[in-house]
Amino acid sequence: MIPISYLNAVRVILDHLQNTQLDNIDKAADLIIGALTHGGAIFTAEIGHSNQHDFLNRAGGMAAIHGFSFNCNITDEVADCLKKRPREEAFDRGLETVRFAVKAGNLRAGDVMMVGSVSGKSTYPVQLTLACHEIGVKVIGFTSLEYTAHVTSLHPSGKKLVDVADVVIDNGAPYGDAAVRVPGIDVDVLPVSGVAMIVAGWCIFGRVMEKMAAAGDPPSVFMSLNREEGPAYYEQSKKQYQERGY
Repeated sequence: MIPISYLNAVRVILDHLQNTQLDNIDKAADLIIGALTHGGAIFTAEIGHSNQHDFLNRAGGMAAIHGFSFNCNITDEVADCLKKRPREEAFDRGLETVRFAVKAGNLRAGDVMMVGSVSGKSTYPVQLTLACHEIGVKVIGFTSLEYTAHVTSLHPSGKKLVDVADVVIDNGAPYGDAAVRVPGIDVDVLPVSGVAMIVAGWCIFGRVMEKMAAAGDPPSVFMSLNREEGPAYYEQSKKQYQERGY
């Protein structure tokens, strides 16, 4: 049965994370702890198909995890024949928009950004990482080392996410991401990177909570609002987070 095949593929990913990525997970946790205990903030940008939202405002998660996104709309339509007019100086709107968003938002030196790309070739995560470095923000990158070894970067620098992130988490996804063969379909199906990135992220945050609690300074965490005592606990955690930043 294909569901069993997919569950087995996910187990391969979980074994990969346990057997090869615990050191990097620990390094990522230390980056986050260092930021939180020194007035810094933690952000998650895209880590693969919007999986970053799984970490935000979740029961059992930390209050100090923020999303990072931006939208820049420019209304300046011209005739088709004018759209490719030369500029006085080279300008890439996409790259400069990312740089502007990083500088214009609440990111500060000492913060940590989590960003991902399964292939590692995409322009956005590389540019976001480089822009973060320009202002002193550390970056935890989620990617697949097997996948990224087969592709060419789309970023003008020629670099991939694995080349620029401060700590790299290898999510273990195969080249192309899909991991299951279905008879009658000529390509592999069912991607595993989403599961890998979410599990790896929660492992990092769990290690953060473990270490900070052991040091006598646990971070603010959320309880489910659906438990009887949940709303009061949530509000108290939110208040504590607002007062100390974690």
